This record gives sequence, structure tokens and C-alpha cells, in this order.
Amino acid sequence: MSEAIILNENLEKSSTIPMPKSYADINPHNLYLYTKAYLAAIRANSASTKTRSEVRGGGKKPWGQKGRGSARAGSRRSPLWVGGGVIFGPSSDRNYFQKVNKKQKKLALLYALNQKAASGALFVVDNIAVESGKTKDAAKIVEKLNVRDVLIIKELIDEKTFLAFRNLSNCYLVEPNEINAYVVATYRAVIIEKSVFETLVREG
Repeated sequence: MSEAIILNENLEKSSTIPMPKSYADINPHNLYLYTKAYLAAIRANSASTKTRSEVRGGGKKPWGQKGRGSARAGSRRSPLWVGGGVIFGPSSDRNYFQKVNKKQKKLALLYALNQKAASGALFVVDNIAVESGKTKDAAKIVEKLNVRDVLIIKELIDEKTFLAFRNLSNCYLVEPNEINAYVVATYRAVIIEKSVFETLVREG
């Protein structure tokens, strides 16, 4: 059974809390579907080419139909010409949306959290705050955990804590309404306040 690690005020391991047994039965395919849909939704979708009907010019027939000894040509906008239209090119009208229902989103998140707990990378604290607002103090928190990068989930982000973590490239500070299965799975470790953790487990 996977367990979340409870940290004390000094960010040292004090005890563990088992994850619900039902989390182990969640199909990992839920995480795959959510991740696929999430990445599709954030695509820029800015690639666009012009078809032959959108290319400028081409109103006049380049040369006569016969007598020239070369292939027939009806328009300079033809895809066969340099500068002509593009056949089946990318369009910004394409919709990459993939539907994932609420139940699958929830299962994906719980599965991702359970995987972090199974690997010993889910840490629960009563409160995480950097009252000084200094980045060096925030960096010390990450150093104590000895992790490469970390997702920090705080009930309510105060200004000082936000400023402290803002310039750390290996940290991402979020509130409960911002968490999803993708960001949980992306980071090597997760630090979550106890109140948020209990809410997630209770609702799950």
C-alpha cells in the first residue's frame, strides 16, 4: 500500500499516512487520456497555409493552351507552381479538443497522487509558507527534501510565499483549484498542505 509522508515544521519525516486502497485499482489509462486531452488543449494551433483560392493573383491564364510546346497551365495559383496554393496544408480552423468526462479527470488525479505516494514523493505538511519572501529561503525547502523539482499545493497563496517561489525554475506553486493530473504527474515530488490533502482524499 502506498503512503504519503507527513513532515513536521522542520520539514522532517514524522510519520506516514496510507492512501485509500481503492486508489491502487484505478486504471492508469485514465491518466493517459487526461494527459493527451490536456496537451491537445494547450496547442497553439497557429500553423496556417493558403489554398489556391486564397493565394493572390492568378486571374489570367499564364500562356495559351496550345502552340507553346509545354504543359498546360490555367493559373499561377496552382499547387504545382512555386508560390501557389498548398494542398491539404495545416489550418488554424482545426479543433484539437478531446473530451474527458469529470469522473475520468478525478480518477486521473487520484492515480497520479497515488503514484507519487508509491514512489515516496508525496509530502504532507500542516502549512508551507515563506514569511521572509526571499527566494533563498524557499530554495532551502527544496534542498531539505532533496528532490529535483516539486509541485507545491497551498490552500491559499499569500504574497510573500508567492514572491519567494516565483523565481525558482524547479518549483510550481498552485492553489487547489489549479491542480490537475498532468501537473502532478510532471513533477518529481509533490508537497501538499494537510487541509488540501484531506479534502482530496475525502472527495475521492
